[in-house]
Amino acid sequence: MAGLLTAAVGAQVAFAGVYTAPEERPGLLWVRSPGLTRRLSLGFSAVLADLYWIRAVQHYGDTRLSSSSKKSYDLLYPLLDATTTLDPRFNIAYRFGAILLSEGYPDGPGNPDSAIALLEKGIREAPEKWQYYRDAGFVEYWWRQDYTAASEWFLEASKLPDAPVWLPTIAARALGEGGDREAARSLWMQLAETAEHDWLRQAARRGAMRLDAEGQIEQLQPIVNAFRDETGRFPTGWIELAHTGRVRGIPLDPSGVPYHLDAATGAVDVSPDSSLFPLRSERLLPKRNP
Repeated sequence: MAGLLTAAVGAQVAFAGVYTAPEERPGLLWVRSPGLTRRLSLGFSAVLADLYWIRAVQHYGDTRLSSSSKKSYDLLYPLLDATTTLDPRFNIAYRFGAILLSEGYPDGPGNPDSAIALLEKGIREAPEKWQYYRDAGFVEYWWRQDYTAASEWFLEASKLPDAPVWLPTIAARALGEGGDREAARSLWMQLAETAEHDWLRQAARRGAMRLDAEGQIEQLQPIVNAFRDETGRFPTGWIELAHTGRVRGIPLDPSGVPYHLDAATGAVDVSPDSSLFPLRSERLLPKRNP
Protein backbone atom coordinates (compact mmCIF):
# COMPACT_ATOMS: atom_id res chain seq x y z
CA MET A 1 0.00 0.00 0.00
CA ALA A 2 2.86 2.39 0.81
CA GLY A 3 4.31 1.72 -2.62
CA LEU A 4 0.97 2.28 -4.31
CA LEU A 5 0.36 5.55 -2.51
CA THR A 6 3.88 6.76 -3.31
CA ALA A 7 3.35 5.94 -6.97
CA ALA A 8 -0.07 7.64 -6.94
CA VAL A 9 1.38 10.78 -5.42
CA GLY A 10 4.17 10.72 -7.99
CA ALA A 11 1.65 10.39 -10.78
CA GLN A 12 -0.38 13.28 -9.41
CA VAL A 13 2.75 15.45 -9.23
CA ALA A 14 3.38 14.61 -12.88
CA PHE A 15 -0.22 15.63 -13.72
CA ALA A 16 0.21 18.89 -11.86
CA GLY A 17 3.34 19.64 -13.87
CA VAL A 18 1.46 19.25 -17.12
CA TYR A 19 -1.91 20.70 -16.05
CA THR A 20 -1.15 23.50 -13.64
CA ALA A 21 -4.16 24.84 -11.74
CA PRO A 22 -4.28 28.31 -10.15
CA GLU A 23 -3.39 28.01 -6.47
CA GLU A 24 -6.37 29.89 -5.10
CA ARG A 25 -9.00 27.72 -6.80
CA PRO A 26 -9.40 24.62 -4.64
CA GLY A 27 -12.53 23.58 -6.50
CA LEU A 28 -10.68 23.12 -9.81
CA LEU A 29 -10.35 19.54 -11.05
CA TRP A 30 -6.84 18.15 -10.97
CA VAL A 31 -7.17 16.91 -14.57
CA ARG A 32 -10.30 17.82 -16.48
CA SER A 33 -10.36 14.85 -18.87
CA PRO A 34 -11.30 11.54 -17.16
CA GLY A 35 -9.94 9.59 -20.12
CA LEU A 36 -6.61 11.42 -19.99
CA THR A 37 -6.45 10.88 -16.23
CA ARG A 38 -6.86 7.14 -16.77
CA ARG A 39 -4.09 7.04 -19.40
CA LEU A 40 -1.74 8.99 -17.12
CA SER A 41 -2.51 6.89 -14.04
CA LEU A 42 0.47 4.60 -14.71
CA GLY A 43 -1.52 1.52 -13.75
CA PHE A 44 -2.83 2.95 -10.49
CA SER A 45 -6.34 3.81 -11.69
CA ALA A 46 -8.08 2.32 -8.64
CA VAL A 47 -5.97 4.38 -6.24
CA LEU A 48 -6.66 7.59 -8.15
CA ALA A 49 -10.37 6.67 -8.33
CA ASP A 50 -10.42 6.58 -4.53
CA LEU A 51 -8.80 10.03 -4.41
CA TYR A 52 -11.31 11.49 -6.87
CA TRP A 53 -14.18 9.87 -4.94
CA ILE A 54 -12.97 11.46 -1.70
CA ARG A 55 -12.69 14.78 -3.54
CA ALA A 56 -16.28 14.43 -4.82
CA VAL A 57 -17.65 13.75 -1.33
CA GLN A 58 -15.63 16.65 0.11
CA HIS A 59 -16.87 18.97 -2.62
CA TYR A 60 -20.48 18.02 -1.94
CA GLY A 61 -20.12 18.29 1.84
CA ASP A 62 -18.24 21.59 1.79
CA THR A 63 -20.76 23.12 -0.61
CA ARG A 64 -23.78 21.88 1.32
CA LEU A 65 -22.42 23.24 4.61
CA SER A 66 -21.39 26.55 3.06
CA SER A 67 -23.19 29.67 4.24
CA SER A 68 -22.96 31.19 0.76
CA SER A 69 -26.23 32.26 -0.83
CA LYS A 70 -24.93 31.09 -4.22
CA LYS A 71 -23.83 27.52 -3.73
CA SER A 72 -22.31 25.79 -6.74
CA TYR A 73 -22.09 22.03 -7.13
CA ASP A 74 -20.71 22.35 -10.66
CA LEU A 75 -17.74 20.05 -10.03
CA LEU A 76 -19.75 17.19 -8.55
CA TYR A 77 -20.62 15.40 -11.78
CA PRO A 78 -17.15 15.88 -13.36
CA LEU A 79 -15.53 14.43 -10.23
CA LEU A 80 -17.92 11.46 -10.23
CA ASP A 81 -17.35 11.00 -13.95
CA ALA A 82 -13.58 10.93 -13.38
CA THR A 83 -13.99 8.48 -10.49
CA THR A 84 -16.04 6.02 -12.52
CA THR A 85 -13.79 6.36 -15.58
CA LEU A 86 -10.74 5.48 -13.51
CA ASP A 87 -12.59 2.59 -11.87
CA PRO A 88 -15.62 1.57 -13.98
CA ARG A 89 -16.74 -0.89 -11.26
CA PHE A 90 -16.82 1.71 -8.46
CA ASN A 91 -20.30 0.71 -7.29
CA ILE A 92 -20.82 3.27 -4.52
CA ALA A 93 -19.76 6.14 -6.78
CA TYR A 94 -22.60 5.34 -9.18
CA ARG A 95 -25.26 4.67 -6.56
CA PHE A 96 -24.52 7.23 -3.86
CA GLY A 97 -23.32 9.70 -6.49
CA ALA A 98 -26.76 9.56 -8.13
CA ILE A 99 -28.41 10.48 -4.83
CA LEU A 100 -26.01 13.39 -4.29
CA LEU A 101 -26.62 14.70 -7.82
CA SER A 102 -30.41 14.44 -7.47
CA GLU A 103 -30.76 16.18 -4.10
CA GLY A 104 -32.70 19.40 -4.54
CA TYR A 105 -31.00 22.77 -4.13
CA PRO A 106 -29.61 23.96 -1.69
CA ASP A 107 -29.20 20.44 -0.27
CA GLY A 108 -27.61 19.39 -3.55
CA PRO A 109 -27.38 20.43 -7.20
CA GLY A 110 -30.90 19.23 -8.06
CA ASN A 111 -29.65 17.57 -11.24
CA PRO A 112 -31.52 14.29 -11.84
CA ASP A 113 -30.47 14.34 -15.50
CA SER A 114 -26.83 13.92 -14.48
CA ALA A 115 -27.87 11.26 -11.96
CA ILE A 116 -29.53 9.23 -14.72
CA ALA A 117 -26.49 9.76 -16.98
CA LEU A 118 -24.18 8.46 -14.24
CA LEU A 119 -26.34 5.37 -13.66
CA GLU A 120 -26.57 4.70 -17.39
CA LYS A 121 -22.77 4.81 -17.48
CA GLY A 122 -22.75 2.20 -14.72
CA ILE A 123 -25.22 0.06 -16.66
CA ARG A 124 -22.94 0.13 -19.71
CA GLU A 125 -20.08 -1.12 -17.55
CA ALA A 126 -22.11 -3.65 -15.54
CA PRO A 127 -25.39 -4.43 -17.34
CA GLU A 128 -26.06 -7.26 -14.88
CA LYS A 129 -26.43 -4.86 -11.91
CA TRP A 130 -30.18 -4.65 -11.33
CA GLN A 131 -29.52 -2.05 -8.59
CA TYR A 132 -28.54 0.58 -11.17
CA TYR A 133 -31.84 0.12 -13.04
CA ARG A 134 -33.78 0.29 -9.78
CA ASP A 135 -31.90 3.43 -8.72
CA ALA A 136 -32.64 5.07 -12.08
CA GLY A 137 -36.32 4.26 -11.57
CA PHE A 138 -36.13 5.82 -8.14
CA VAL A 139 -34.65 9.03 -9.58
CA GLU A 140 -37.46 9.15 -12.13
CA TYR A 141 -40.08 8.57 -9.45
CA TRP A 142 -38.84 10.83 -6.70
CA TRP A 143 -37.10 13.75 -8.39
CA ARG A 144 -38.36 13.80 -11.96
CA GLN A 145 -41.82 12.56 -10.97
CA ASP A 146 -42.10 10.66 -14.24
CA TYR A 147 -43.96 7.61 -12.98
CA THR A 148 -44.18 5.89 -16.35
CA ALA A 149 -40.41 6.07 -16.83
CA ALA A 150 -39.89 4.89 -13.25
CA SER A 151 -42.11 1.86 -13.83
CA GLU A 152 -40.17 0.98 -17.00
CA TRP A 153 -36.85 1.10 -15.15
CA PHE A 154 -38.21 -1.12 -12.37
CA LEU A 155 -39.49 -3.64 -14.91
CA GLU A 156 -36.11 -3.72 -16.67
CA ALA A 157 -34.45 -4.34 -13.32
CA SER A 158 -36.84 -7.23 -12.60
CA LYS A 159 -35.66 -9.10 -15.72
CA LEU A 160 -32.06 -9.37 -14.53
CA PRO A 161 -30.51 -12.34 -12.69
CA ASP A 162 -30.78 -12.18 -8.88
CA ALA A 163 -33.29 -9.32 -9.05
CA PRO A 164 -35.73 -9.37 -6.09
CA VAL A 165 -39.19 -10.75 -6.74
CA TRP A 166 -40.90 -7.59 -5.50
CA LEU A 167 -39.67 -5.39 -8.37
CA PRO A 168 -42.69 -6.00 -10.66
CA THR A 169 -44.95 -5.04 -7.75
CA ILE A 170 -43.00 -1.83 -7.27
CA ALA A 171 -43.28 -1.13 -11.00
CA ALA A 172 -47.04 -1.49 -10.86
CA ARG A 173 -47.27 0.64 -7.74
CA ALA A 174 -45.13 3.39 -9.27
CA LEU A 175 -47.43 3.51 -12.26
CA GLY A 176 -50.69 3.21 -10.36
CA GLU A 177 -49.93 5.29 -7.27
CA GLY A 178 -47.56 7.91 -8.60
CA GLY A 179 -47.38 10.84 -6.19
CA ASP A 180 -48.59 8.82 -3.22
CA ARG A 181 -46.50 9.41 -0.09
CA GLU A 182 -46.76 5.84 1.14
CA ALA A 183 -45.61 4.50 -2.22
CA ALA A 184 -42.63 6.87 -2.12
CA ARG A 185 -41.82 5.85 1.45
CA SER A 186 -41.93 2.20 0.44
CA LEU A 187 -39.36 2.90 -2.28
CA TRP A 188 -37.07 4.67 0.21
CA MET A 189 -37.27 1.80 2.69
CA GLN A 190 -36.60 -0.86 0.08
CA LEU A 191 -33.59 1.14 -1.07
CA ALA A 192 -32.38 1.22 2.55
CA GLU A 193 -32.91 -2.52 3.00
CA THR A 194 -31.06 -3.54 -0.18
CA ALA A 195 -28.23 -0.97 -0.17
CA GLU A 196 -24.73 -2.41 0.08
CA HIS A 197 -23.16 0.57 1.85
CA ASP A 198 -23.90 2.46 5.06
CA TRP A 199 -23.86 5.82 3.30
CA LEU A 200 -26.59 4.71 0.93
CA ARG A 201 -28.67 3.14 3.70
CA GLN A 202 -28.47 6.30 5.79
CA ALA A 203 -29.45 8.52 2.87
CA ALA A 204 -32.45 6.30 2.13
CA ARG A 205 -33.61 6.28 5.76
CA ARG A 206 -33.27 10.05 5.87
CA GLY A 207 -35.46 10.30 2.78
CA ALA A 208 -38.15 8.18 4.47
CA MET A 209 -37.94 10.31 7.62
CA ARG A 210 -38.38 13.46 5.56
CA LEU A 211 -41.61 12.04 4.19
CA ASP A 212 -42.76 11.24 7.72
CA ALA A 213 -41.90 14.80 8.77
CA GLU A 214 -43.97 16.21 5.91
CA GLY A 215 -46.96 14.18 7.08
CA GLN A 216 -46.55 15.34 10.69
CA ILE A 217 -46.25 18.98 9.61
CA GLU A 218 -49.52 18.63 7.72
CA GLN A 219 -51.13 17.62 11.00
CA LEU A 220 -49.49 20.35 13.09
CA GLN A 221 -50.07 23.29 10.76
CA PRO A 222 -53.91 23.24 11.04
CA ILE A 223 -53.55 23.23 14.85
CA VAL A 224 -51.46 26.42 14.67
CA ASN A 225 -53.89 27.99 12.22
CA ALA A 226 -56.88 27.15 14.44
CA PHE A 227 -55.18 28.89 17.38
CA ARG A 228 -54.81 32.03 15.26
CA ASP A 229 -58.44 31.87 14.16
CA GLU A 230 -59.52 31.79 17.81
CA THR A 231 -57.09 34.33 19.28
CA GLY A 232 -56.22 36.60 16.38
CA ARG A 233 -52.50 35.83 16.65
CA PHE A 234 -50.10 32.96 16.19
CA PRO A 235 -48.85 31.08 19.27
CA THR A 236 -45.52 32.13 20.75
CA GLY A 237 -44.35 28.53 20.66
CA TRP A 238 -45.19 24.91 21.34
CA ILE A 239 -45.34 25.42 25.10
CA GLU A 240 -48.25 27.83 24.75
CA LEU A 241 -50.07 25.35 22.52
CA ALA A 242 -49.34 22.57 25.00
CA HIS A 243 -50.85 24.65 27.83
CA THR A 244 -54.07 24.94 25.85
CA GLY A 245 -54.15 21.16 25.35
CA ARG A 246 -53.83 21.35 21.58
CA VAL A 247 -50.56 19.40 21.53
CA ARG A 248 -48.91 17.06 24.00
CA GLY A 249 -45.55 18.53 24.81
CA ILE A 250 -43.14 19.79 22.18
CA PRO A 251 -43.56 17.94 18.86
CA LEU A 252 -40.37 16.24 17.65
CA ASP A 253 -39.50 15.38 14.08
CA PRO A 254 -38.52 11.77 13.23
CA SER A 255 -34.86 12.56 13.99
CA GLY A 256 -35.77 13.67 17.53
CA VAL A 257 -35.37 17.44 17.03
CA PRO A 258 -38.27 19.81 17.91
CA TYR A 259 -40.16 21.27 14.97
CA HIS A 260 -39.63 24.98 14.39
CA LEU A 261 -42.70 27.19 14.91
CA ASP A 262 -42.36 30.72 13.57
CA ALA A 263 -44.25 33.00 15.96
CA ALA A 264 -44.53 35.74 13.31
CA THR A 265 -45.91 33.71 10.41
CA GLY A 266 -47.18 30.57 12.14
CA ALA A 267 -45.24 28.37 9.71
CA VAL A 268 -44.25 24.92 10.97
CA ASP A 269 -41.10 23.37 9.55
CA VAL A 270 -38.18 21.18 10.52
CA SER A 271 -35.52 23.02 12.48
CA PRO A 272 -32.30 24.11 10.75
CA ASP A 273 -30.61 22.06 13.49
CA SER A 274 -32.30 18.88 12.25
CA SER A 275 -30.56 16.39 9.96
CA LEU A 276 -33.79 16.46 7.90
CA PHE A 277 -33.41 20.14 7.03
CA PRO A 278 -34.29 21.32 4.45
CA LEU A 279 -37.41 19.50 3.37
CA ARG A 280 -38.48 19.71 -0.25
CA SER A 281 -40.02 23.05 -1.18
CA GLU A 282 -43.21 21.27 -2.21
CA ARG A 283 -44.83 19.56 0.74
CA LEU A 284 -46.71 16.94 -1.21
CA LEU A 285 -45.73 14.93 -4.21
CA PRO A 286 -47.93 16.04 -7.12
CA LYS A 287 -50.68 13.66 -7.99
CA ARG A 288 -50.34 11.36 -10.96
CA ASN A 289 -51.24 12.93 -14.27
CA PRO A 290 -54.52 11.61 -15.67
